[in-house]
Amino acid sequence: MSPENMPEPITAAELIDDFELFDDWEERFQYIVELGRELPDLPDEHRLDANLVQGCQSRVWLVGSVRDDGSETRVDFIADSDALIVKGLITIIVKLLSGKTPDEILSSNIRELFTQLDLKSHLMDSRSNGLNSMIDRVESLAKMASAEN
Repeated sequence: MSPENMPEPITAAELIDDFELFDDWEERFQYIVELGRELPDLPDEHRLDANLVQGCQSRVWLVGSVRDDGSETRVDFIADSDALIVKGLITIIVKLLSGKTPDEILSSNIRELFTQLDLKSHLMDSRSNGLNSMIDRVESLAKMASAEN
């Protein structure tokens, strides 16, 4: 997996600004779906049960790979989902955290960002639980990457 195949990164501040452009949650959810369309197709060899995020009602595949950029270890993520909203949510996570160091990922406080966006309160419980599971999986992959180096 190479960084040039990844969706364009986004900062937390940019995501907050983007969400503020929309007047209601219907528009915000449409934006999330559109973000999901930016996610490159996940190669079939990664569509394995081992890469499924446990705890998601939808099928979500999330794969992390570790690379050394010459000065630091970085973790790149690729992902996909069979549900449009969930694909958008995993795209946000990938755009925010892919290419970061394990320490940056673990200190990102992404859960607080989703709370600040008021996103979790607008998701069904099953989707909110799935979002937590996706974040747990990213953090777990970052911890493994950190332990390897």
